Amino acid sequence: NGLIFLYNFLPWHDFGLAIILLTLLIRLILYPLNQKSIKSQAVLNKLQPEIKAIQQKYKDDKIRQSQEIMALYKEKKINPASGCLPILIQFPILLALYQVFLTGLKPSRLDNLYSFISRPEAINPVFLKLIDLSQANIILAILAGFLTFVQSKMMVQKSSSSDGDFSAVFNKQMVYFMPLMTVFIAWRLPAGLALYWVATTLFGIVQQYLVLRNKNNGR
Repeated sequence: NGLIFLYNFLPWHDFGLAIILLTLLIRLILYPLNQKSIKSQAVLNKLQPEIKAIQQKYKDDKIRQSQEIMALYKEKKINPASGCLPILIQFPILLALYQVFLTGLKPSRLDNLYSFISRPEAINPVFLKLIDLSQANIILAILAGFLTFVQSKMMVQKSSSSDGDFSAVFNKQMVYFMPLMTVFIAWRLPAGLALYWVATTLFGIVQQYLVLRNKNNGR
């Protein structure tokens, strides 16, 4: 219903532009949550030397080690799991969009629109007269993977954490693993999903850049 409403609203009736506009609206709704997540992740990165010191000090007492790390989180008023919530929220949105492109654009399904949404005679899934969003597209899939890499790289820990530290090694591996998985998955799904991921990641990169820049400037 949201996509059809935006599709009808746009003068060009471009479904790709409707997806981008919907993505922007979702990012605006989730802006406070994403803002908090980015700030928490930035603080966590800066705390890595202190966390490393606690791990070394209590390496033989895992219970005390966990208690001290949690006390550090409490002192700095951060939630180490806050970065996961925005990602988890994306999954039902992706599933809903997948259902839209799988069956939702069929003429018979358009009869189920809300009464205040005008029913279009047909939906043209071609974006900018170039890309059929109902079919897989390798270019959008690669672009989605590249932007995922850029966003992940921006938050990579740049402290002097040892390369042998499991968390540091894991984070570095995820920087390269997640973009590859994004390309692999997006390559096999309708391009509309890849376009959504490209748009939401690009908006996320801009927000992340602004938050980190202001934080570095002391604002």
